[in-house]
Amino acid sequence: MATEPPTPPTRRPWDGFPDVVIIADEMAVKHHAQYGQAKAGNVHDAAVAAKRLAAEFLTPKALETIQGLPVPGSALVPVHALETGGFNRIPGAFAELLAEKLGLDVEMSIIQSNIVNHTGASGWERLARPPLFSGTVVGRSYILVDDFVGQGGTLANLRGYIMSNDGNVRGAITLTGRPYSAKLALQPETLAGLRAKHGHEIENWWRDKVGYGFECLTESEGRYLIRAEDADTIRAKLSAAGFAGHN
Repeated sequence: MATEPPTPPTRRPWDGFPDVVIIADEMAVKHHAQYGQAKAGNVHDAAVAAKRLAAEFLTPKALETIQGLPVPGSALVPVHALETGGFNRIPGAFAELLAEKLGLDVEMSIIQSNIVNHTGASGWERLARPPLFSGTVVGRSYILVDDFVGQGGTLANLRGYIMSNDGNVRGAITLTGRPYSAKLALQPETLAGLRAKHGHEIENWWRDKVGYGFECLTESEGRYLIRAEDADTIRAKLSAAGFAGHN
């Protein structure tokens, strides 16, 4: 029996998308006593640990930072992800706490539909195993919520899924992440540099196999691909990371 090719992720161009609001220092969060349990414990224990973790870092100063986003009238969408060791409850608990502080709703019907195991993965592995989403989207505005932003692919794919189903995504908030990862929107100079180095042939291949053009990459993804020696290296690295393509 023939195996169905995997469904490609949906993405949209960035169109001035604001920088991710990152609440806390990465090491401070990951070294917190509650972090391991919150990240991959059983559902009940992870929920308790995640609430304690989120509450410690959501300070009045952090809330002031969030006010820079167009949050009024938006619903918060946490990234629901099943990790190898258990259920990552941090995004949901963080979103619930944000909702209490900001007077917003939490949208729980949009979920990640595959297991990608990105914790500790390389950049190529993250590109080769994209998270996919499913669930009901209504025609309203959303703010994305996750525990961590690295390359930004999860947020980019969640945003694309929501927008492809007539929702509007106005921003993103993460508990932690690398400062340079806050800029999700691919910058024009990065896009130009990527095309100049690798040519349009690899972009056409990328669009065909990955499911979207280079303009929908995140800034971190674009810079990662620019560092590849050539187009053949990109294909080889993705293949070695387990990517089979969608067509």
